[in-house]
Amino acid sequence: MDRYQSFARSGIGRFVVGKLGLPDPHPLRRHSPGRPPLDGPVLLGGRGRLVEPVRATLGSIGLDVTTDPTERTDTAGRTDTTQRTEAAERPAALVFDATGIEKVEDLRDLHTFFHPSIRSLGPCGRVVVLGTPPASAVSRIAQRALEGFTRSVGKELKRGGTAQLVYVAEGAEGNVESTLRFLLSGRSAYVSGQVIRIGAGPVEAPDDWDAPLAGKVALVTGASRGIGAAIAEVLARDGAHVVCLDVPGQGEELSAVANRVKGSTIQLDITAPDAPARIVEHVDQRHGGVDVVVHNAGITRDRTLGRMDEGRWDAVLQVNLACQERVNQALFDSGALRPNGRVVGVSSIAGIAGNVGQTNYATTKAGVIGLVDALSEQVDGTGTTVNAVAPGFIETRMTAAVPLVIREAGRRMNSLSQGGLPVDVAETVAWFAHPASAGVNGNVVRVCGQSLLGA
Repeated sequence: MDRYQSFARSGIGRFVVGKLGLPDPHPLRRHSPGRPPLDGPVLLGGRGRLVEPVRATLGSIGLDVTTDPTERTDTAGRTDTTQRTEAAERPAALVFDATGIEKVEDLRDLHTFFHPSIRSLGPCGRVVVLGTPPASAVSRIAQRALEGFTRSVGKELKRGGTAQLVYVAEGAEGNVESTLRFLLSGRSAYVSGQVIRIGAGPVEAPDDWDAPLAGKVALVTGASRGIGAAIAEVLARDGAHVVCLDVPGQGEELSAVANRVKGSTIQLDITAPDAPARIVEHVDQRHGGVDVVVHNAGITRDRTLGRMDEGRWDAVLQVNLACQERVNQALFDSGALRPNGRVVGVSSIAGIAGNVGQTNYATTKAGVIGLVDALSEQVDGTGTTVNAVAPGFIETRMTAAVPLVIREAGRRMNSLSQGGLPVDVAETVAWFAHPASAGVNGNVVRVCGQSLLGA
């Protein structure tokens, strides 16, 4: 339980936090079935190739899209939005098409759009900047500049606001819907400061956006508790039959999760030599294959390197990385991973920024990112995708046992000034698993509230 957050929201707490300039963790607006994605309209701006496709997509999602009625275009073709109607409804999201920014001078468009609108953004507001993979050295400079802009905006936003940059490849204009549905909703509550890349290729739109995984089979390792259990629950909510895997010692908790999500179980040690073959046999015989594979199983055996014995080193590398590689190979070689499959790894902020006493753990979590880089290139253009989530401080039984000072530092050292929940990781996994996310391949997205550590 985050007692500081409860205190900060109390009457005396608000006074103390304001006077002393302490972290102010705003309650996050998370997804709730039946609730609108946003509590207000989307203000759309920019002058690139995505304005009209995005306007149509936002309309299909059911979001109100507004533009400034006083908006006008100057002689250079830039949009002037400096005079806005004061009576306009506070926007819940600001979406800016920056694909038309090709040179440094064009970056002025960012200030023109955001300066008069950023302070009117509502609580838990969303900022999404849409860029384009650069086609020339000049555009590469301007488009890369968008990363610094977006990450800084994410750190300036208050009251639970988030900011993301999405690079959309030429020809991928029709592939943005699943990503916009994720980013412009409570599903991405603890995701901020991220750079996402969407590629071209055929996308399978679901019959029902509320149950996009209907008829799909998902395998989740380490599913008996914490983040793994939350992933199983969210994938089941989205319509999948979830095969929950964990070690026999967690059998009782594993069965409880599987029963709760109306799924099934596999009890085995994934480091066993025959584990990949047993997994392939199970999903083939019971389900005719698998559509979504989530490698969540992981352990920690912390010690500083000089005090770490071989057993601790080897155990973590086997569970967190080596077995993922073996299972993936078996699934691909056997054909048990169905066409247009989804493979999702669970990395960690430790694999990006490192952590004292976790050389073994950080090595494996960086290795997961390498696995995504390697496999995503192999499957590119096939409809199958490989991505990873990288959680930061997530409120679980494991982090509840962390010493108080370290726990508080983990909670506050991010732009949202609070820890995330297992469901935040699960929602990101579900976005990767979505059939309409075929263009989202080779991404590693941090679920860390824009941690102040790492890039």
